[in-house]
Order: sequence, then C-alpha cells, then structure tokens
Amino acid sequence: MGTDARLRILSVDDHDLFRDGLRQILTSLGESIDLIEAATAAEARTLLSKHADELALLLLDLHLPDEGGITFLRSLRADYPDVPIAVLSAEESPREMRQALDLDALGYIPKSSPRTVLASALRLVIEGGVYVPPGVLREEPAPAPDRFDQLTPRQRDVALLLAKGLTNKEIGSVLGIRAPTVKKHVEMILATLDVSNRTEAVAVMVELGVLDG
Repeated sequence: MGTDARLRILSVDDHDLFRDGLRQILTSLGESIDLIEAATAAEARTLLSKHADELALLLLDLHLPDEGGITFLRSLRADYPDVPIAVLSAEESPREMRQALDLDALGYIPKSSPRTVLASALRLVIEGGVYVPPGVLREEPAPAPDRFDQLTPRQRDVALLLAKGLTNKEIGSVLGIRAPTVKKHVEMILATLDVSNRTEAVAVMVELGVLDG
C-alpha cells in the first residue's frame, strides 16, 4: 500500500471491543487507511449511500442486531455490486462460508483467527486478493456421486466453463466476476471433487455424468 492515497474502509460490526481491535490491526497495516464504522445494518446503509463510491473495502459482520445473515450480504451485493466486501464473522459454519464466497465476497475471515492471521487476511483482501478459510478447503469430501451436488450454483457454472478449457480470466469475463474470485472457486471445486488439477476435475465430472465423455 502506498502512503499517498488514503484507503477508506467501512467496518460493520455491533461489538465495540472487536471494532477497537480491528482498528488497531488496520492501523498496523498502514497509516493510509481511513476507517469509518457502523454498528447496525441501518447505519451501514446510511454510510454506503454517502460513501459507496469511495470505499476500498467493506468489512462485514453477518450477525447484526437489526438485519444480517447471508440475506443481508445478498442485498448489499445487489444494491452495491462494485463495493468490495469481505466477511468477518464469529460463525464458522462451512455452509455459511461457502454461501458468502459464492456471493463473490473477497474473503470470509473467522473472528477466532489469531491476530497474525487476521492481519494477513486483511492485508490480502485490501490488496484485492481472496481469503479462503482453511476449514472450507479441509472439509471431508462427499461420496463421489454427491460431490458435484455439493458445489454451489456459481461453482457449478465455473466448473462447466473450466471443462471447456477456459482460463480463469476467460471464465471471469463470461460470468462477470474477477479472475481472483474465479481462482478461489476453482480451488474449492478441486477440493470438493477431491482432485488435484483441472484435468482430474473434468474426468470426475465425466464419471459422474455431468459431462459427456
């Protein structure tokens, strides 16, 4: 991060102590960060109406007192599709993580992560990368017949384009998502299908009847 331009970040979290800790971590990453805060979904919407075009990142706790969950994230995605969003949550359900990532969140960072992991994950998403929690990739693979069904709708779209030989950039262009997001989906597809590369993924999809041999 350069020191000339300030990066405006919106933190949406109803826990004062966590917001204080987050502020300290962000400050340690660089003095160019301008942090604004909201404790409720309503406050977040008010700030977004004023600053959406200026935001480099929105850090979102999904569990807010007035509105929350994946439904709230989906609503924000619809209303502010160009605002980069990363989730910071105490909830560590792999299902919720996958849902958030499928909505093109730049990351899902568990609040239980050690401070060093939090800092590294925050730096990654601030710089435009995607943070995927290890727990998502370490899930036990489903039985072979069910593996493709375990993919989210977006991951299935990516998998089918992957099978056509498209690059991450080309897949992103077709689906209207960023190449780093496509890369994250590909990693999750390989993990879910329990394979190590694209060729093996295609072979599994043929075996499962998803693709013609």
